[in-house]
Amino acid sequence: ESGPKSAVELAMERLRQKDAAAGVEQQVLTDEQKKAITELRSVYGARLAQADLEHQDRLRGSFDPAVHEALDVEYRRERERLTSELDTKIEKARSGH
Repeated sequence: ESGPKSAVELAMERLRQKDAAAGVEQQVLTDEQKKAITELRSVYGARLAQADLEHQDRLRGSFDPAVHEALDVEYRRERERLTSELDTKIEKARSGH
């Protein structure tokens, strides 16, 4: 390596050292795993966008603050479910299952 390191390179180096000290192993993904993860992110990105659009449509259908609050709670719950589902599937793809 030549020249000074960028702030990003220094931060990544510190994170790798911290992971190594914590016993976290660096995992290299196969092309198939990368493709699967990319596909999952694409699909769930679309599902999250769809949930957002539906939420906005429902909000426009009512002027009642109580209804808005209930819709917001439902929307947050749906986002959390989709995000959790995505994270689980990405972990499975990373582990090769």
